[in-house]
Amino acid sequence: MAEATFDRQAAWQLLTEFTQSPHLIKHALGVEACMRYYARLFGEDEEKWGITGLLHDFDYDRYPSLEDHPFRGAEILRQRGWPEEIVRAILSHGDHTGVPRQTLMEKALYAVDELTGFVIACALVRPTGLADLTVQSVKKKFKDKAFARGVNREDVIRGAEDLGVPLDQHIAHVIEALRGIAPQLELAG
Repeated sequence: MAEATFDRQAAWQLLTEFTQSPHLIKHALGVEACMRYYARLFGEDEEKWGITGLLHDFDYDRYPSLEDHPFRGAEILRQRGWPEEIVRAILSHGDHTGVPRQTLMEKALYAVDELTGFVIACALVRPTGLADLTVQSVKKKFKDKAFARGVNREDVIRGAEDLGVPLDQHIAHVIEALRGIAPQLELAG
């Protein structure tokens, strides 16, 4: 019996097996790009961090309730033999799971998750997409509580603090990471 391979292709197959929503696929791609960016910045394992970002919400389309997500995903990953380090990071990305964020990868996933969605929302309302999106523009939208109201601003702030990156710099990193995949996100402008 061949040993299972846990690479980006396997992660993509798992994501697309469970996720049909184009919005969730784009969110996964965005979080993957941000995780890869931070892995490079911190000198960490880019492949592992990217896969973790790609898979963090893979179960959400089928199991969107707080009682199920990401717990069902963690069960599926364990059943299929995925590394516990990835499973634990995915569990830690939601405060409701009770799994504390301890590793740099876990902190990065939490830090980029909400902000990725927010930056994508900012880019969607601009004719130029991500091309000329600035930190100041994102911060202006951040203050508008009616804009992307589903994004918890306190989580974004706490994520940057826990990661040890000033908020403005964190926003800049996320914008830069997302620009690298703007065509896949349909945000090239």
